[in-house]
Amino acid sequence: MNNKVWIVIPARFKSQRFPGKPLADLHGQPMINWVVKACRNVLVSCEVAVATDDQRIADVVAAAGCRVEMTSDKHRSGTERVVEVARRNPDVEWFVNVQGDEPGIEPKLIEQVIRRLQDRADPDLVVSAATPLKNAVDFQSPHVVKVVTDLKGRALYFSRAAIPFFQSEKNIEAEFSESKLPLFQHLGIYGYSGRFLRRLSSLPAGVLAAAENLEQLNWLENGFSIEIIECDSRWSGIDTPEELESFASRWTGPGSINNGI
Repeated sequence: MNNKVWIVIPARFKSQRFPGKPLADLHGQPMINWVVKACRNVLVSCEVAVATDDQRIADVVAAAGCRVEMTSDKHRSGTERVVEVARRNPDVEWFVNVQGDEPGIEPKLIEQVIRRLQDRADPDLVVSAATPLKNAVDFQSPHVVKVVTDLKGRALYFSRAAIPFFQSEKNIEAEFSESKLPLFQHLGIYGYSGRFLRRLSSLPAGVLAAAENLEQLNWLENGFSIEIIECDSRWSGIDTPEELESFASRWTGPGSINNGI
């Protein structure tokens, strides 16, 4: 067993917009199995586990030979599931949270997150990722989380609003196409230390996280740094059956992002 790095994939069955999402068929396999496969392709020694409260998901994952961590059905976020796993496994030094609805996640990005954690060796540091926004529609969408960073790549703020705000008379499409500002979509991958996770529940509750429904804002409000790794990813999380259908039509499996599919 690897006690240095664990990749934990939170997965729940009771998604409001897409019930049973982790088990939805994607090119002949349950979606969660593609996420597991991507994590197993990481070229860093690590343990891969799925954290779930649903026996159906557990059975599918176990049949694929992946470790299962059964967790409470009271958790409100994937991070809370990872916290439970971290408390149960106090010897694990680093954790990476890979969302169970991101079958297009690239192993190289997960590797970058792990290596950044290990290189910094700072138990208070959180590492995440972002990709350049591709169009003005996503920039304005409240379903796409944006992030702005300082000059050293540390997150200043995350928002469902269009940030930064353009103060001009041009329409948003013109501003987006002409802007030389870095405009980024946040990707739902996190790396953190076991020590950080095990004390999360003791942090004072901030007001920004509740307003935006973004848990990472509470970490910023409590003074923790979140370093953002920039990457060029075409894929993000799948929230609806329609998004899964669109994804499946453009994706042929791990590595397809590199072959023009």
